[in-house]
Amino acid sequence: MTCLANHTRFIDIGELSRQNAWCCYMTTYYDIPADMLVPALAEKLSETKGIEQPSWSDFVKTGADRERPPTQANWWSIRAASILRKVARKGPIGVTSLAQDYGGSVNNGSSPNTPGVASRHIIRTALQQLESAGLVELVPTKEIESTEGKQQLYSGRKITPAGQKLLDEAAHSCRDAANEMYPGLAKY
Repeated sequence: MTCLANHTRFIDIGELSRQNAWCCYMTTYYDIPADMLVPALAEKLSETKGIEQPSWSDFVKTGADRERPPTQANWWSIRAASILRKVARKGPIGVTSLAQDYGGSVNNGSSPNTPGVASRHIIRTALQQLESAGLVELVPTKEIESTEGKQQLYSGRKITPAGQKLLDEAAHSCRDAANEMYPGLAKY
């Protein structure tokens, strides 16, 4: 075997079988905490062609519950990286579900706070950029007949193999830092 000793796992092939196999494993985005993975992925996405901050993004808030626009210089690539991770974990997922995930709490004065949603335009634009880069794709469900003719319905977006590869590369690049910060991760 060409696997390193600390990167092999011993698994049995079958429940009733006496055969065993050695297996090499790769670090995936499930193994790295989001607070370490998202900045590493944002750095890789900033180098990707087609994912760039729109000119209008300097003046917009990220949700109706926010008071000011983001102050980070690279907030667009961080949000796109976070969206890519969420699509990989929960996909197929749509813009509305992502807006609810990124939303906050709306202050209603003396009334109880209510859930707020994030800007759908930011999420939709980031998803369109990720889709044009080939990292996510639309998932068709069924075709319906309408007055304009046949229309395709979609259940959301899911990650492509290229997006999976980019996520896993980013996770593998920050594996050592994650092992130092969280020593319990070494057994995974």
